Amino acid sequence: MRSNEIKKGAVRAPNRCLLYATGISNKDNSKPYIGIASSFTDLVPGHVGMRDFERFIERGIAAGGGVPFVFGVPAICDGVAMGHSGMNFSLPSRELVADIVESVTRAHCLDGLILLTNCDKITPGMLMAAARLNIPAIVVTAGPMLTGRYEGKRRSLVRDTFEAVGLFQAGKIKEQQLTELEMSACPGAGSCQGLYTANTMACLTEAMGMSLPGCGSALAVSAKKKRIAYESGIRVVDLVKQGITARRILTPNAFKNAIVVDMALGGSTNTVLHLPAIANEAGVKLPLEMFDEISRIVPHITLLEPAGDQYMEDLEYAGGVPAVLSAIKHRIVSNLTVSGKNIVEIAKTSEVLDPAVIRAKKPYHKEGGIAILKGNLAPDGCVVKQAAVSDKMKVFTGHARVFDSEETAMHAILSKKVKKGEVIVIRYEGPKGGPGMREMLGPTSALQGMGLSDHVALITDGRFSGGTRGPCLGHVSPEAAEGGPIAAIKDGDIITIDIPKRILSVRLTETDINVRLAKWTAPQNKYKFGYLSRYARVVTSANTGAVLK
Repeated sequence: MRSNEIKKGAVRAPNRCLLYATGISNKDNSKPYIGIASSFTDLVPGHVGMRDFERFIERGIAAGGGVPFVFGVPAICDGVAMGHSGMNFSLPSRELVADIVESVTRAHCLDGLILLTNCDKITPGMLMAAARLNIPAIVVTAGPMLTGRYEGKRRSLVRDTFEAVGLFQAGKIKEQQLTELEMSACPGAGSCQGLYTANTMACLTEAMGMSLPGCGSALAVSAKKKRIAYESGIRVVDLVKQGITARRILTPNAFKNAIVVDMALGGSTNTVLHLPAIANEAGVKLPLEMFDEISRIVPHITLLEPAGDQYMEDLEYAGGVPAVLSAIKHRIVSNLTVSGKNIVEIAKTSEVLDPAVIRAKKPYHKEGGIAILKGNLAPDGCVVKQAAVSDKMKVFTGHARVFDSEETAMHAILSKKVKKGEVIVIRYEGPKGGPGMREMLGPTSALQGMGLSDHVALITDGRFSGGTRGPCLGHVSPEAAEGGPIAAIKDGDIITIDIPKRILSVRLTETDINVRLAKWTAPQNKYKFGYLSRYARVVTSANTGAVLK
């Protein structure tokens, strides 16, 4: 056991002395030490219920013959951080999560890990750590929130609060309705109810084989989730005894399966950042082009919010990720999972419980949920959630309205200064330029609420929430802060978006762009000290997963 480094031999008497001070017994030193990396916090609704799950995981580890040790990991709520400088810290926090889990685990020579997580950047950060450490590990995602109720309808965070801001600005609802919506949409613990980033990553974690079957969609308030937490505790001790480490599971096939499930679900565009970053830690190459290659051949078989009117609870009752795997089993490739079963076996032995939710025989779209576009405006690519774009907006040409920050764009939108037929360009919001690649949920939701989503498009070197819908293209690479072509765009330039042909272009010649960029000067780092100052100096482009070098 790795933990023997700190608990065996006369020379480790001082180490054991300190461990005994935690309350463990001498008999515990013959057992595996299992860390529980918990991102519990009172600040994030997706994480407020984790104290219960910690208890069930501890019970499972003890029942399996291990010794549990809980340690803390930070969590940021993207919804609370949205629309202000707090969002600069969201994506960079992914790297902090990975570093903290690595640091605690290595310093204390833990034998295995349970990674208790839920929201947007915490789950990929945990997986990056698991891949980096390459010790036995299981991810327990804390589960989605139930929908709220208001005026006899199910409600959720994005469509019923973020988009309500646009409705209010357009005079379509009253302030009292806005207040009542914000009190009703999020009724309790769990990650936001649609197929946004947190829930997409939970499903893909299960598809990769790093969570027990059923974990990805099991509701935060369910006894089922507690049982999964308990069983995960037992199972991780088995993994330690069998020597099954994270990289035995995080293989090229695991990432391929994750992308296949992602396309079938129509998941968040942020997976195009997170999966390459996790793969990078696992020593697996995951080029951006693979997402588009798989999207071309895997149909979109669920229509969860924001693309449709169903929610994670509907996916859960339809059979969850195992049911999705069964619906696309001909695309799933062999890979070990933390359960001990092969993912192909799980796919073959599962079934769809509600064909109205998981449409295996009559897909919503013949292609997957995400598309990768390239062109002279995005030579290294950009990403769009094509499943959430109406057919009439999949090909669009308009004049550019250029903004050098989210705030200036948001002000123009809410002031009704954006006109139909325009392409909103928000730049200097990439990994380096932001820094931190902020989500643009505020502007995109306002456009939806104001009824402009089928009349204007938005492109950015920043990123989008998993809740974004409409013709919104993010991750434009190279980003403006690195002198990418998006830095050369001016008001009035004609931009064409062609999702079926995978093209994002501006009606300028290569010479035109180069002449403009020759006069361009790189912006100064917006942060002169602190973490974001360091982050901006070492972060790479979005098309690489925004990893640090």
